[in-house]
Amino acid sequence: MTGTSGPTLAARNAVAAVFALNGFCFASWVSRIPDARERLDLSNGQLGLLLLALSVGSLLALPLTGALVNRVGAARVVLIGACVDGVGLVLVALGAGVFEHTAVTAAGLLLYGIGTGTWDVAMNVEGAAVEHELARTIMPRFHAGFSLGTVAGALLGALAAGLHLPMPVHLGAVALFAVCLVGPLVRRFLPRALEEGELPDRSGSALGAWTEPRTLLIGLMVLALALTEGTANDWLAVALVDGYDVEHWVGVAGFALFVTAMTVGRFWGSRLIDRHGRVGVLWSTMLAAGAGLLLIVFGGHPALVVSGILLWGLGASLGFPVGMSAAADDPEHAASRVSVVSTIGYTAFLAGPPLLGFLAEEVGTLRALLVVVVLLVPSAFVVPAARESGRREVRPG
Repeated sequence: MTGTSGPTLAARNAVAAVFALNGFCFASWVSRIPDARERLDLSNGQLGLLLLALSVGSLLALPLTGALVNRVGAARVVLIGACVDGVGLVLVALGAGVFEHTAVTAAGLLLYGIGTGTWDVAMNVEGAAVEHELARTIMPRFHAGFSLGTVAGALLGALAAGLHLPMPVHLGAVALFAVCLVGPLVRRFLPRALEEGELPDRSGSALGAWTEPRTLLIGLMVLALALTEGTANDWLAVALVDGYDVEHWVGVAGFALFVTAMTVGRFWGSRLIDRHGRVGVLWSTMLAAGAGLLLIVFGGHPALVVSGILLWGLGASLGFPVGMSAAADDPEHAASRVSVVSTIGYTAFLAGPPLLGFLAEEVGTLRALLVVVVLLVPSAFVVPAARESGRREVRPG
């Protein structure tokens, strides 16, 4: 089977669509965070603890998902994750929008985290298999599909917030839409026999991946860059509302601008990586992210803040997808290594919300964003671990 065969191209398109749906669901929730904070009457510190529930759910699922993918296939695991994801979203909407009960909302976020973590690893493993079949860098474009989904979710969320659409109506419709589409899409994933041939996880490799220095260093890189991305997901809209005293919809629109910039970076990033290599491109994007954050915090003028959001989005665009590609450089152990790197990276989503929340209580939400700039500096030293090991022959297109 060649990398441009019909089944491979169909799988490529299906994986891209599944990434987009995952992002659509995520941004739909993120767009309602300011409303949830208001309905539940939470301080920034309390909001950080609430968001922690989602990260805990993901961390519970991530270490086990690689083995599950090897056992039943990525297609089934994506479908299972999407169903759990949808149930979690509905429970979140009921908890915050109907019952106005923090514990119910936290339970929904925990369930949503389990679903999205499972979905995330499985779709990245499938994406790595497709990337190896195509023999060119394409993982950033899959993550661009995720970002396109977040753009759509953020814009729809801004509209829903502006119209004061009840959260259960909004998030319930999103959950139903996603689950109904995932089923047909996963039937177009790579044939199971090929998937097993490309990604067999040999005995002991699941635990062995946790002892590999390169895998752990890639995980640390992804940890810092996931925090760079995740901080915007959780706190950008709130920081704009608190720091610049704008309406909720303006804060959500700022988040939509961020994910739009991140999408552009992911679409063009694949070509840049194939031309210049991972390390130089990652260092450049990290510099852009740091500069963007400084403009947002200290810029003051709307033009400077908008420029900062664009730079932050571009700078945050490639860390997670390049980390997934680097973890999957050896197809033989890709599932285990992707699972390990994802688990380490998602620790940022575990530590980030409460860290930023407590800092926001002390210095304000806007200035709390500066912690990301500080963490980007040491993380730059581990970027060389992601260097291509045995660079593939790159096919045109």
